[in-house]
Amino acid sequence: EVQLVESGGGLVQPGGSLRLSCAASGFTFSSAVMYWARQAPGKGLEWVSYIYPNGRAKYEDSVKDRFTISRDNAKNTAYLQLTSLKTEDTAMYYCQWNGQSGQGTQVTVSS
Repeated sequence: EVQLVESGGGLVQPGGSLRLSCAASGFTFSSAVMYWARQAPGKGLEWVSYIYPNGRAKYEDSVKDRFTISRDNAKNTAYLQLTSLKTEDTAMYYCQWNGQSGQGTQVTVSS
């Protein structure tokens, strides 16, 4: 059974940082392309970043240079480091693999 468990969200002020984690199980993580996506209130799901097994990564334009995706294949865990957060980054953040998502972790950016 595939499980994706996100954690690390919270309330942060504009300009702040958070590190999201995604603990994965039920598939061969080291061979998987892992995605992070988000859904802001009243909006659709949008991809944020993804990372290949070799560590090569891609970012959506609005988060480039602010967010960093990484992975630890020994721990079956993917990460998303969020820095210079803006109010428009407020969303539920989901870890995804093969079209499946975890339950999400809420990120709220507010002063």
